[in-house]
Amino acid sequence: MNTKNTPLRMIGTALAVLLLFASPALWSGGQQESGTEVISFAGSGGYPPFNYLTETGDVVGFDVDVAQEIADRMGKTMEYKTTAWDGIIEGLRAKRYDGILGSMGITAQRQEIVNFSDPYYYSGPQLIVRKDSGITSIADLGADSKIGLVTGTTFEADAAELGVEVKLYEDDNQTLIELLNGRVDGVLTDRIVGLNAIGALSRGSELTTAGSVLRSEMMGIAFHKDDTALLAEVNGILEEMRADGTLAAISAEWFNGEDITRK
Repeated sequence: MNTKNTPLRMIGTALAVLLLFASPALWSGGQQESGTEVISFAGSGGYPPFNYLTETGDVVGFDVDVAQEIADRMGKTMEYKTTAWDGIIEGLRAKRYDGILGSMGITAQRQEIVNFSDPYYYSGPQLIVRKDSGITSIADLGADSKIGLVTGTTFEADAAELGVEVKLYEDDNQTLIELLNGRVDGVLTDRIVGLNAIGALSRGSELTTAGSVLRSEMMGIAFHKDDTALLAEVNGILEEMRADGTLAAISAEWFNGEDITRK
């Protein structure tokens, strides 16, 4: 046995033991730190001008800018995740993101499974039709009228009350293209989304609004039922953003100077 190397072996063994026990703590601490530095919000990514994907794959819009401002005031990095709207609440309940900031209407049914922030903007369902359709209001629709709308939205209940035939799509890009191509008689969507689409689509001049909004709708940020502290913090930030004019300024940037953040 070579006794000259024994002290070195003992030191090496001690260091190995120390690292063995220290590593989990070090890794755990790193994960915790990373978790506190990032806040993630979700939207469909197909709802311009609120949240939508650009040609380069970036997600932009009013919702995204609001999310970014909230994250900045929290001192965190913001991640905006896109997912199918009809499964977005289940994704929140599974904690795949911290909140849904994607133009979600506050309803009693949704409040049973998620918590909502104070409203951050107001709008309502609007009927969009082709100018040559002869439809000027909701009253012109009948049981054989085909209305396109996005699946999983509160507009499904509105359409059911109207007694029309409903065709469901993934996003409003699809609904409006179907309308332009004559496959549906109208589209029921958020009024602001509809007005933006009319201005942005290459054939948007062929479309128009029919009547006024069916009802007023409040939009909130949805959080997991367990995240009451995060909800309170975000509500405080939203109040600050209203008071200092930031929320109105973001609205003005996206909606030609209009403030949709107040009733």
